[in-house]
Amino acid sequence: MTEEDFKNGQVLLIDKPLEWTSFQVVNKLRWHIKQKFGIKKIKVGHAGTLDPLATGLLIICTGKFTKKINEYQGQIKEYTGEFTLGATTPSYDLETEVNKTFLTEHITEELIYNTVTQFMGEIDQVPPIFSALKKDGKRLYELAREGKTTEIKARKITISAFEITKIELPKVEFRVVCSKGTYIRSLAYDFGKALNSGAYLSKLRRTKIGNFKVEDGMKIDTFIANL
Repeated sequence: MTEEDFKNGQVLLIDKPLEWTSFQVVNKLRWHIKQKFGIKKIKVGHAGTLDPLATGLLIICTGKFTKKINEYQGQIKEYTGEFTLGATTPSYDLETEVNKTFLTEHITEELIYNTVTQFMGEIDQVPPIFSALKKDGKRLYELAREGKTTEIKARKITISAFEITKIELPKVEFRVVCSKGTYIRSLAYDFGKALNSGAYLSKLRRTKIGNFKVEDGMKIDTFIANL
């Protein structure tokens, strides 16, 4: 691809590695594009954050296509992953240590499958305190790290598919298809609560955004090598 191609606009499908932030991916790609063509400025942005502990599909837009970011962000997303039952963490995933443990002896496969139905369709969901949402000009995760509690309002989300793909207690693997604004970490937490226990998200992979699939995505090193 040429400098003009990137400036006119490209949609890059990247398979985000574990422990990278979405911004680190954007910055890395921008730096290499600038280096390759010796340019001082190029717009590069992502269409929907993936947490550092999640892997999978990240849509990166360059140049004029950064105007399409909102359009891509609004599309239906598919995730696969794993809940760990019997405990919770403040971040609802492995970013923070376990803070509470719960009984799991009463949890049967039947109970797990029956509980899934409570989360189908349009539901109210409270985003996690460890999130990039803003309150009074500050990111919620900044407030959380300062030990401040804040009230977060529930919002409407839609879950169009929620499938349990494997049960090996305390691990439960799943596939979810959901609307923009859905937090799978909150789904893990709420799912644990609905089981009269606790749960946190121990693995997450974004597999689709609209018609874009992670199988069509590139590793960061592959993109850089092919520049």
